Amino acid sequence: MQRETLSVKYSGHKDVSLIVQKYGGTSLGDLDRISRVADRIKRSLDGGHQVVVVVSAMSGETNRLTDMGREVAGAEIDRREMDVLTASGEQVTIALLSMALQRIGVRGHSMLADQVALITDSSFGKARIQSIETKNLTKLLDQGYVPVVAGFQGVDAQGNLTTLGRGGSDTSAVALAAALQASECEICTDVEGVYTADPRLVETARRLNTVTFEEMLELASLGSKVLHPRSVEFAGRYRIPLRVVSTFKTGPGTLITTERENMEQVLVSGIAHARDEAKITVAGVPDIPGIASKILGPVGHANIEVDMIVQNTGVDGLTDFTFTVKRQDYDRVCRLLRDVAQEIEAREIIGDNKIAKVSIVGVGMRSHAGVATRTFDCLASENINILMISTSEIKISVVVAEKYMELAVRALHSEFELDASVDK
Repeated sequence: MQRETLSVKYSGHKDVSLIVQKYGGTSLGDLDRISRVADRIKRSLDGGHQVVVVVSAMSGETNRLTDMGREVAGAEIDRREMDVLTASGEQVTIALLSMALQRIGVRGHSMLADQVALITDSSFGKARIQSIETKNLTKLLDQGYVPVVAGFQGVDAQGNLTTLGRGGSDTSAVALAAALQASECEICTDVEGVYTADPRLVETARRLNTVTFEEMLELASLGSKVLHPRSVEFAGRYRIPLRVVSTFKTGPGTLITTERENMEQVLVSGIAHARDEAKITVAGVPDIPGIASKILGPVGHANIEVDMIVQNTGVDGLTDFTFTVKRQDYDRVCRLLRDVAQEIEAREIIGDNKIAKVSIVGVGMRSHAGVATRTFDCLASENINILMISTSEIKISVVVAEKYMELAVRALHSEFELDASVDK
């Protein structure tokens, strides 16, 4: 992951607790929900905090705009114009939420990226933040306003509107919290925090009170949908406490921070899963230096992310090279590799787009042996075959057939005593 470094010109003061609150599309799905978000913001103000709000487009709006753009543009999409189109969703929500705040006596003030001076590079569709000037924001805060900022968007040095790509509003919120030296950044969503597993798959999953940046980054990267990895990385680098909370239910949520109590006693913190995986094997390739580069080079040049990589031990000068990609990229990668396979005289290309990845994550794994053995024994007891394995200090990921994914998640959740019924 390319590191996103933030240049900040801070113009405020630290006399009052400042919170940045981010509201996603589900929290702003209709006018009633927007009014309820306004009430929630007012309660934060009544609690003695200054508040900066970052919003996404209303639920489904960005997809609707993207589909329209693709239909009009056809095969040749102008990414600059697509950014102008998709960024309009947030312009609607900042205006509506500001009006809802004003209706209940709060001085809401909508702000677009250029008004905030959130500067990015010119990579349309996946721009990266370069700098934030806080003068306009702090002036509004000092005058008693609640800035309501359009997430997901920035502006480049030439004044072009840009968008930050997937998870852009989360990233906007964390970046603003870092620039403003906020006490905390709240990610307000439709769940009550970060859970030990997806509650839709595991009924006994429980909410975590705290989780480390390191663990959350792994969980987010491995399939947890609560936060985007880019925002977690940003928060960890600038030491901004993140709290995932429910927009419409009262509760402490989950605090994501540098460390937590009894950290060494927690062996596994959570189970993540990713259903949208595909596996590709280039079989019978020459076992020579540089073969991995020849296979993966065209994939990387096409801006397609590769996850797990396995190269078998060579036999008679030949080896098999296997890697995983997102399922949406499967057909494209197979097409890219046809010419490569001929060039390197590979025997065949074998693909499987019905796989899933299941991962266990926990900082306690660093100081405990036998976690991998327990993982593999647990899956074996359920007759689940492991197709690929990847490990780091704090995670173990396995690829299994998609039809076994839910069983694997539940079995591992129970094996590592993560159920809500287990005392911690």
